Amino acid sequence: MNPNELLHARHKLMKTQKQLAELLGTSIKAVHSYEQGWRQIPTHVERQIFFLLSRKRGLGEPQEPCWIIKHCPPERRNRCPAWEFQAGKLCWFINGTICECHVQESWRHKMEICRTCEVLKNIL
Repeated sequence: MNPNELLHARHKLMKTQKQLAELLGTSIKAVHSYEQGWRQIPTHVERQIFFLLSRKRGLGEPQEPCWIIKHCPPERRNRCPAWEFQAGKLCWFINGTICECHVQESWRHKMEICRTCEVLKNIL
């Protein structure tokens, strides 16, 4: 997540920097630093932002689970944590999901794939 995306997300959530800092359990100075690009946005902050956006977005709009959207075959689905925990709308939140036919080695690599996927794009 880059500073502009964080700023855009904060506006979509209709929060001030102080309110977002309280939601994230961090300081207002940290949020300001993320938005200015002075500090890199940590993984846990990015995950929380996406989660909050998904809850805001998902209030009235049903969405298919990822395994239906991505047409995952049963053998891949059965090995995937999103299927195991029936979290097909939150697959982007769960590490170890089997996207692009294999588990990604890091959150950064996973998010490169998730950002192009319609599951996450629907909430952004």
